[in-house]
Amino acid sequence: MFDLLRKYTKDGLSAAILGPVFTVFEVIFDALIPLVMKDIIDTGIYELNGDMNYIVKKGILMVLLALAAAVAGALSGLFASISSTRFVKNIRRAMFEKIQTYSFENIEKYPVPTVVMRLTTDMRMLRMAYVSIVRMLIRAPFNLLISAYFVFRISRNLSMIFLFAVPILGVGLIMIYVKAHPRFRQMMLKFDALDANLEENIEGIRVVKTFVREEHEKEKFERSSADVMKAQRFAERIVIVDRPFFELVMYICMILIAWIGGRNVISQTMTTGDFLAFLSYVRAILFALLMISNVFLQVVMAQASVDRANELLYEEPSVTDTDNDPDLEVKDGSIEFRNVSFKYSSEAEKNVLSDIDLKIWPGELIGILGPTGSSKTTLVQLIPRLYDASEGEVLVGGVNVKEYKLDKLRDAVAMVLQKNTLFSGTIEENMKWGNPEASHEQIVEACKYAQADDFIMQMPKKYETDLGQGGVNVSGGQKQRLRIARALLKHPKIIILDDSTSAVDTDTDHRIQLALKEKLGGMTTIIIAQRVASVKEADRIIIMDNGKIADIGNHEELLKRNEVYRDLYNTQMEGAME
Repeated sequence: MFDLLRKYTKDGLSAAILGPVFTVFEVIFDALIPLVMKDIIDTGIYELNGDMNYIVKKGILMVLLALAAAVAGALSGLFASISSTRFVKNIRRAMFEKIQTYSFENIEKYPVPTVVMRLTTDMRMLRMAYVSIVRMLIRAPFNLLISAYFVFRISRNLSMIFLFAVPILGVGLIMIYVKAHPRFRQMMLKFDALDANLEENIEGIRVVKTFVREEHEKEKFERSSADVMKAQRFAERIVIVDRPFFELVMYICMILIAWIGGRNVISQTMTTGDFLAFLSYVRAILFALLMISNVFLQVVMAQASVDRANELLYEEPSVTDTDNDPDLEVKDGSIEFRNVSFKYSSEAEKNVLSDIDLKIWPGELIGILGPTGSSKTTLVQLIPRLYDASEGEVLVGGVNVKEYKLDKLRDAVAMVLQKNTLFSGTIEENMKWGNPEASHEQIVEACKYAQADDFIMQMPKKYETDLGQGGVNVSGGQKQRLRIARALLKHPKIIILDDSTSAVDTDTDHRIQLALKEKLGGMTTIIIAQRVASVKEADRIIIMDNGKIADIGNHEELLKRNEVYRDLYNTQMEGAME
């Protein structure tokens, strides 16, 4: 927690300093009030026999001190609020920026619901703890020290009572922390599961309604909610004993002080004013200890959120380019795989790709076919370093991909993935992801090549049509065509189309292929497809099977010698004729 405070309060440092400063002033003003009250009783009432002028003057001073304390407290709260929001903003921004550096391997470790949870709910927990630390953890110890000074000054004998209470409280709080922290971590995991259930249901609400599974989903959500409730009860069960334990110890102290102090007043070894001032400072000490206890519990609950934030912040990206030459450019679209093997994690026993040796020439059109699970997509994801090869080398433009800066490499490679996303905003805004400087004419041209212009022009707002989150306002085939157009706007040296026309009809697919052949002249093009018709015109077709290259050749060559390809082609042609 304190490591995060040190790192992420820099731009809010003035507010973070002013908050505690005004807290100190608040404590000082509050601490002076019992002394004034003591003078009113001992001097104004007893020594001066009820001198009203003296009592009124001291009374006005008490009011002024109370007002000053109130103003200082308000300013302290204001600056604590300002610095806490900046603190959380900085951490949230740092977490988001760190996530942008993750490779696919890193991203797969943290599902979307848990990332959202850490950026929202965990940050709210952290902000509450921050306010408690800035206000209470400064105010309480300072108040404790000042009040303890006056308590010892008034009566050392009575003050000895606290020397026995403080160690007891300290040991109790440490025991609560040790037991509570793992319980709150478990509670946050249950919240992650609840968020995942909720997100899945909302994203798949059309499927839920289609299969009439509302009751099933309600039961799943009820179970997740019940798990969260049980985890909360289990976590909070240990911390709820804190306050009763604290109050028990402190009330015992108060009883002893009242008994011994009352006898001292009766025996005239202590004045009434001293005794009342002593009680006021004792109440201040008790309140300070209570605040420390509350802050302690707040920090205990927030520590789980701190741990989860640190997991994202200190996650080491598996793909980095720290020492790469910033001026190295991709000179052409040649691609080479040299004895490449790959597995998703070092602990995995089996390679996903094995012994890949392949050279693709600049401007060549390559098709990739293969059964589901043959690692077609994994192969092409090594080209822009979405993953790094476990063994061997991947070269682009004759240079190992690890020598390029990631932005230089990925600017030269455009990918239309199976799960590419359209973002909320207009069609034109989405197209500019491919090229932020693209003109409207360039966008229209790319959409025409991707066979998207026709349906766009039929929409009421045409290129200003809002797609909604994830492109919910267009069909699956329309989404694919928009994604292809967006990729074309990058004008890359290499373009990879991963099953990017699976949702369009055969005729539209054919027109897209013809248009792309015209548009992509000079670009190295890789098309992953399930239909032979989508790669029939390729210069070479790669047949993948079980993570290996089973065969390579053009359409005619594979028809002659590869039985799997020939059977696939004949089957699809028969289906098309029917």
